[in-house]
Amino acid sequence: MAGQSDVGYPAGMDTTPAVQACSPTAGRRERKKQRTREALVDSAFRLFAQKGFEATTVEEIADAVDVSSRTFFRYFASKEDVLLTFQDEQFTAMKEAFAARPADEPVITALRRASVSVVRACEDGEFGFDPERFGCIQHLMESSPAVFGSSLEHGQKKHAEMTRLMAERMGVDPATDVRPHVVAAVVNGVFHTAFELFSSDILGAERFSDVLSELLRSLEDGINFPAAAVETSSPS
Repeated sequence: MAGQSDVGYPAGMDTTPAVQACSPTAGRRERKKQRTREALVDSAFRLFAQKGFEATTVEEIADAVDVSSRTFFRYFASKEDVLLTFQDEQFTAMKEAFAARPADEPVITALRRASVSVVRACEDGEFGFDPERFGCIQHLMESSPAVFGSSLEHGQKKHAEMTRLMAERMGVDPATDVRPHVVAAVVNGVFHTAFELFSSDILGAERFSDVLSELLRSLEDGINFPAAAVETSSPS
């Protein structure tokens, strides 16, 4: 037909993938995908809170949204991946907050202020974070070894990115300087130690962010503590 291309687009219309992606149809399709993804996340967290992580199946999560399990796996590799996606959002927010700290701020000080501010935002439901989801993850990490293990492994996979962030602020090359690697490894351990202390209620803190802040401040102050056997000289 005159005035039409062979694939049904008006003659002269640019049909390259980049332009098609900007079309109203593509925009609606992306919005629908985002709504489906968010509905699956809502369903998963609701069921995790009601039934526990192990007792919840992918089929139940999908059924609650009226989609198939196959559709679920288009968005997530596993039900663990739903939880890790929330942690990815936290990590992204932390990186942005860390980068926004004053350039002359020491690396641990900047990290403490950035990470504690993000965790408190999660606890308080600020900046788009859902406090109920954050609380659910905290509970599942206490009650489910599978969730705790997945979270630990996921954090370790971010070691390279953490090392890069530390090196960038320190102004050193991580290929030749071991300090960014040490800092990244220690900080990763601090996060998990903070969770263990918070779960055991050893410190009696009401908020995870308070425990994290205390541990990072201890690291910031320096952890090369003197041995108990060292005798202090008495005043003359």
